[in-house]
Amino acid sequence: MTRLGHSMPSMTYLPEPNKNRDLYAGGPSVSSIAWGMWRFCGADVNAAQARVQAALDAGVTLFDTADIYGPDNGEPFGAAEALVGAVIKQAPGLAKQMVIATKGGIEMGVPYNSSQTYLTSAIDASLSRMGLEHVALWQIHRPDILTHPAEIARALEAAHEAGKIGAVGVSNYTTSQVEAFAAHLRLPVVSTQPEFSPLSVGPLSDGIMDQAIARNMTVLAWSPLGGGRLAQPGSDRERAVAASLGAVAETYGVSLAAAAYSWIMAHPARPIPIVGTQTPARIAEIPDAYKPRWTRQAWYEVLVAALGVPLP
Repeated sequence: MTRLGHSMPSMTYLPEPNKNRDLYAGGPSVSSIAWGMWRFCGADVNAAQARVQAALDAGVTLFDTADIYGPDNGEPFGAAEALVGAVIKQAPGLAKQMVIATKGGIEMGVPYNSSQTYLTSAIDASLSRMGLEHVALWQIHRPDILTHPAEIARALEAAHEAGKIGAVGVSNYTTSQVEAFAAHLRLPVVSTQPEFSPLSVGPLSDGIMDQAIARNMTVLAWSPLGGGRLAQPGSDRERAVAASLGAVAETYGVSLAAAAYSWIMAHPARPIPIVGTQTPARIAEIPDAYKPRWTRQAWYEVLVAALGVPLP
């Protein structure tokens, strides 16, 4: 059996990702990198608007938020969505430039609630906080194993029929949970949002990427920098992954973060990394993620470092 490294490596590059793509079939065109609002917080609306504008200036049009974003920042439930609403109220023209995806189904202290009554109220509350009548994508944030998928489906079908949501997606679902949900939903499940990074490569082997390709689902990759561990690696494995990414980053004169986003986008499922930085100067560097080119050898070297063992 042929082992890696026993033949001359090919210098053929993997296909480059497009800077824009359809969010889902028949849906809006969006940037192939999203800006995440988990840490979107504060009372300064001008500063918040500057961050949104920095993302737009960097070519980002897809904004990912959730109703639960707030408490992790010491703010109330719904605070991030409310800040989005404050920004849009102050600069209404931004709403036409932003494609907003949000999530729901986490109830403080419960923890998960995907009942028809709760999801219906959660969607309405999200729209109210943001001052919107419609969002392009609404995602179930985490699976509620106590609610039958048919009940979830009825709530989201009603919201779609009412024009409140453009499409339905899931977040942190297993492949079997997606299949069970899809079996009862009269709409397509258009997206899945797993944790995926050069340090969290489970979706490559647990079927999530394969299912996304089979079902034509958009993959939205959260925590694409491994929760900051790529920037400050603390283990031998993390240092090995950072070193492999760093070699490509150095070749193309970009940051290690840009190389990580690029590595994610090189997969044929064309995952959309959700960039979480809240610093305008770093947001401005997002386009650097399109500069690196990956050979198969270099891409697989990152994966081998992540796995910690040679590929068979």
